[in-house]
Amino acid sequence: MFRILIVAPAWVGDAVLAQPLFRRLHERHRELTLDVLAPPWTRALFERMPDVHATIGNPFGHGELALKRRYVLARSLAAQHYDQAIVLPNSFKSALAPFVARIPLRTGFVGEARWGLLNDARRLDTQVLPLMAERFALLAEAPGEPVKRPLAAAQLKDDAAQRAATLQKLGLAPGRPVAVLCPGAEYGPTKRWPPEYFAELAQKLAAAGCDIWLAGSPRDAAIGDEIARLAGNACVNLCGKSTLAEAIDLMSCASLVVSNDSGLMHIAAALGKPLTAIYGSSSPAFTPPLSPRAGIVKLDLPCSPCFERECPLGHFNCMRQLTPDQVWQRIGFDKMKT
Repeated sequence: MFRILIVAPAWVGDAVLAQPLFRRLHERHRELTLDVLAPPWTRALFERMPDVHATIGNPFGHGELALKRRYVLARSLAAQHYDQAIVLPNSFKSALAPFVARIPLRTGFVGEARWGLLNDARRLDTQVLPLMAERFALLAEAPGEPVKRPLAAAQLKDDAAQRAATLQKLGLAPGRPVAVLCPGAEYGPTKRWPPEYFAELAQKLAAAGCDIWLAGSPRDAAIGDEIARLAGNACVNLCGKSTLAEAIDLMSCASLVVSNDSGLMHIAAALGKPLTAIYGSSSPAFTPPLSPRAGIVKLDLPCSPCFERECPLGHFNCMRQLTPDQVWQRIGFDKMKT
């Protein structure tokens, strides 16, 4: 039995994009126990991945050093007798615990002065591997070997009992096809399609016979309220009313998902849902949804992708000029089927 510890990224979307790595590791090691060290806000996601044996809480916030607590964590990891640790974040701190735990093989990309912490440090050629998922998946291979293509699709387990409990908790009893709209994006405003556009799209979908749910984090609650108001109560705002695990349950009910480039977009893709993904300041050439049922809508303006949190030119044309009619046309009625 080979035992591998994954030190997981902090972003929900990146967590989903790491799953092809997990699936490739299972291909390479037929008897593999794969555990994930994850922050509290993504543990529920890894618990829905069939490739993961167990999750371990990584309690440290962004920028928190906390050396004594990291030492305690490392000693608990040492007791698990891992053969390898694969460190996905590029920070110095993320490589500390596997080093202190004396895990024999410690793999990751060259990052913040961590040559001594990793003994299998890889240099990344971003031109050869533009996709984040491919970069993660490369770490499954021996040094010098290429990434195996095509990548395995992401996949999350759909739990019927948990889904029923979530619907009961939120007072939902869908009687029509469900369209889930995801208006948030943790990275910043330039990834967010305007609320009034989501509201217009919600009205079109409601008129076409769909129940409309807005999904997102507590930070998206105000945006959800605005969309619901502008849509004339054509949709139910669930932003901030569910945990991540419950958001997965909600997405599993969807006949259709329309989302900004966000963690929920990647979750919808991993659930195999018909998905229309909206891109503005970011690029599907870097973080596309890993699903054959996903479609992309974007404008390809000369100024995009800029990857900035705020529009550096002040006009936000990459989203403002992408109209609800254009997104509506990209959806297509065929994708509203269950």
